[in-house]
Amino acid sequence: MHDNHEPGELGEPDGREPDNLQLVHLLRAVTVDFGLRQGEFAARNGMHPTDVRALICLLDADRAAEPATAGLLGARLGLNSAGTTAVIDRLERLGHVARIRDDQDRRRILLRVEPAAIRLGREFFGPLIDGVLRVLDSFGPAERDTVRRFLTDTHAVFASEPRR
Repeated sequence: MHDNHEPGELGEPDGREPDNLQLVHLLRAVTVDFGLRQGEFAARNGMHPTDVRALICLLDADRAAEPATAGLLGARLGLNSAGTTAVIDRLERLGHVARIRDDQDRRRILLRVEPAAIRLGREFFGPLIDGVLRVLDSFGPAERDTVRRFLTDTHAVFASEPRR
């Protein structure tokens, strides 16, 4: 995406972007690159890109100790019931997700990412995650707190904005 602006239009005398806008564009670049890697992972493993996002949502729910239900998945992905069922069916056929009965409420079906899918993700994304961890290791605790606050608050902006 290219921004067409006249020199000086963005607030700097020489036409350069203000620092905050540069950070927004860097964040966008990271998310685009991550999305491309997700697409590559999906293609290599016979999945749709939405399937990869579904696995991420389910892993995030597990880390947050949230019950991973079809309803939660559909809401997180912005899918209707039929679309959510199609994603779950594909992931189940590929052996990446299992439907299990909730021990607390036997009527409720929970979704669990299978260990083989986790291994597959680690094999592909592990080197990238290790690289990010090395970058973070070069930051002090206060800097990591600042990065965490920025990402948490930025995520809240995106999460609170209604989807169109």
